[in-house]
Amino acid sequence: MKQLFCILAAIFVLFSCNQDKAEKELPSGSIFHLTSQWQDQYNHSYQLDALRGKALVVVMIYTSCKATCPLLVADMKKIEKQIKPSYLHKTSLVLVTIDPEKDTPEHLAGFAKTSGMDAPHWVFLRSDEAATQEFANVLSMKYKKISPIDFSHSNIISVFNPDGELILQEEGTGINTEKVAGKVNEAVKGS
Repeated sequence: MKQLFCILAAIFVLFSCNQDKAEKELPSGSIFHLTSQWQDQYNHSYQLDALRGKALVVVMIYTSCKATCPLLVADMKKIEKQIKPSYLHKTSLVLVTIDPEKDTPEHLAGFAKTSGMDAPHWVFLRSDEAATQEFANVLSMKYKKISPIDFSHSNIISVFNPDGELILQEEGTGINTEKVAGKVNEAVKGS
């Protein structure tokens, strides 16, 4: 009887180890393969894979923008309202700055607070120019500094599943926020 118990225990351990390994492997197209360092609005430094396990809604903005970024921020807030409240703890609404020189962690924290985006599911990120450009390339997002205080940029909101795979992109301002939130709800429910 002891021998049977030992064999069953060994099979269980072996199965658990193989299952853990399969769960840890990232899909080839995951954004979590990016190894750049980022800072959030709380001045915590980490790599993007720290966000793994949550559905992500991502937009690239800069906080001093007076043209389209306020519209993108409004779209993100509309998306937040359409995500099931019980799913928000499994979701990160991520705003990545394209102006890391001015958008310091302290500035991002102030922007988050004054914009009513200081709940735990809101994540504001900044990095160096190389990492920001690499991330923009992954999103097929283009931006360019056109003056000391202004950027020209694409308006894209992207949704990633909890393994970091792109599952939806919407371009423009005034997007179908219901469609985006629906995709987030599906991703969280399926995880």
